[in-house]
Amino acid sequence: MQQFASKIKLRIDWNDIDMFHHVNNISVLRYVQSARTHYLEAIGLMQLQLTDKKGPILASSSTQFKKQLFYPGSVTIYSKVNAIKNSSFTLQHWIYDDSGELTTEVTDIIVFFDFTTNTKLKIPDALKEKIHSLENRVQL
Repeated sequence: MQQFASKIKLRIDWNDIDMFHHVNNISVLRYVQSARTHYLEAIGLMQLQLTDKKGPILASSSTQFKKQLFYPGSVTIYSKVNAIKNSSFTLQHWIYDDSGELTTEVTDIIVFFDFTTNTKLKIPDALKEKIHSLENRVQL
């Protein structure tokens, strides 16, 4: 069984569909934004940004759409970090529909950033430990 660090389930709303009666790609990206924020909160980065003005920025995001999503329904998004570098980490997301089929794969590059000096920062060991702790704790 594959391990994931984070899982979030979201309802597909009527306003998520487009004129072709499937979920619009922008709505899918909003689902990923929710999953990303869920993960970043779990490792304390969103809170750190509020207190120390140091936190995450999304440097890159790549999306592979595999299958359409439809209303009504829900999506389950699984997320995990696949790599940690000096000042960034790779956060991957997999979106599944109600039937358990993979619909979308997303790869994000998150950079640890100082909002006061507008520069990237080395990821502190304490943050790396939080990521490793979260990654090793959940099996879905």
